[in-house]
Amino acid sequence: MHPQTTQPNGGGGNVGPGTEFNTWKALQKATDKSRANLIADVIGHPKGAPSVDELDYMNPSLEKDAIRNHLKTLQSVGVVEALEIEAGERTRGFPYKFYRITDDARELFDENGLFPRDPWRRQYERVEKTGEIEELQEMPRPNL
Repeated sequence: MHPQTTQPNGGGGNVGPGTEFNTWKALQKATDKSRANLIADVIGHPKGAPSVDELDYMNPSLEKDAIRNHLKTLQSVGVVEALEIEAGERTRGFPYKFYRITDDARELFDENGLFPRDPWRRQYERVEKTGEIEELQEMPRPNL
């Protein structure tokens, strides 16, 4: 039995309008090792919304397609959401899609002592980055 496994999806989840955020499913998907590493990198990112290229750099053992598939899985349970730069605002050669933790997932993680921001930000900062990754990191992110 899993008490209190759902909550209304009013907090930025991507599981569809009127759908409830299922905390049990979110935790099941978030605790997979590769997905947990991606979540930690999203949380650790200075702007809280890295691109697939940045996640690829931080996770060299994963291919970009695998990262995208993990992100889709996390989106399907409302853990992450995609932020896109509008078509007319995009810059050629730069990413236009970024991923952030939903408010529902952040609340769930905080309630359970998972993925605290400060340690993951410090860890992310310690990683030596290339000039290209630093440039991507400084890009403006779209607002919700």
